[in-house]
Amino acid sequence: MTFSLIICTYMRPKPLLKLLQSVQNQTLYPDELLIIDGSTDNKTREVLEKNHFKNLNYFLIDETKRGLVKQRNYGIEKVANGIDIICFLDDDTILTSTYFESLIATYSAYPQAVGVGGYITNEVSWKKVNPEETRFYDDYVKDAYVRKMGSRFVLRKRLGLLPKAQPCMISEFSHGYSVSFLPPSGKIYEAQFFMGGVSSFKKELFKKIKFSNYFVGYGLYEDADFCLRASKFGTMYVNTAAQLGHFHEPDGRPNKFNYGKMVVRNGWYVWRVGNPNPSLNARIKWHLITLLLTLIKFSNIFTSLKWKEAFTEAIGRSFAWWQLLIDKPKVLD
Repeated sequence: MTFSLIICTYMRPKPLLKLLQSVQNQTLYPDELLIIDGSTDNKTREVLEKNHFKNLNYFLIDETKRGLVKQRNYGIEKVANGIDIICFLDDDTILTSTYFESLIATYSAYPQAVGVGGYITNEVSWKKVNPEETRFYDDYVKDAYVRKMGSRFVLRKRLGLLPKAQPCMISEFSHGYSVSFLPPSGKIYEAQFFMGGVSSFKKELFKKIKFSNYFVGYGLYEDADFCLRASKFGTMYVNTAAQLGHFHEPDGRPNKFNYGKMVVRNGWYVWRVGNPNPSLNARIKWHLITLLLTLIKFSNIFTSLKWKEAFTEAIGRSFAWWQLLIDKPKVLD
């Protein structure tokens, strides 16, 4: 299968170069590499002029096309004829050498797949399960691997607010288990959503849907929205053998107040995309979990060195929750 790689970037020339160097070392190289640059300076262009990468096409876009969703949709329009798969990567990721080989092989193993996600290895600590070792309340076990759930999930467990759905599958009240709850087993798991910054989709899918214009600017959860709509057209998977690191560059991210607003408001939107008519019980649980996570964020004021950021994000979450009571977003088709 032929595949194109689209990297949308904004003011991150150094992380982008590291990513491209890891692409250069792939056992399976992209047939096309598109850089969609929304930067307001020429530093990214200058880096690419000094470093040659095979099959690369560079596009510097203006303000009207800037933003993750707009840049991705712009890149899709520039993909060459004859391409089968379109891959997306965040500009602050670094690939293992067999990332594309494993990712693209998934489509051969599962011909019905419309999308396949990769697997981030550097954000969660997993270890092999020892049958003789005592399990703890905060342990999460899957496929002979164990990780710690984290304080938010432990508290939700005590309150009976954990989802029954498997990781990457939509829960009735949202707030489900993300890709980070899949172990590094090398297995391929069925999914309804995964991270857009480590994703791929069949090109033919984009004749039916695009990334939603609801998610302007930074576009938090735009990937979950797209995946949930894409899952209506076929099956999707996460291949945990397609591994990479994600290094969360701070440049280009929104302020914490706006981020907090997006967590709640965009989170509500994606919940209703996956579950347009939730039951009363699901509605109550969504709001309880949203308020619980906001309270936890407020508590970080006293437990974190970045207390100002925690306070600002908590205020943003609170503002968005109250706003939902009088002004809910309209879910776009």
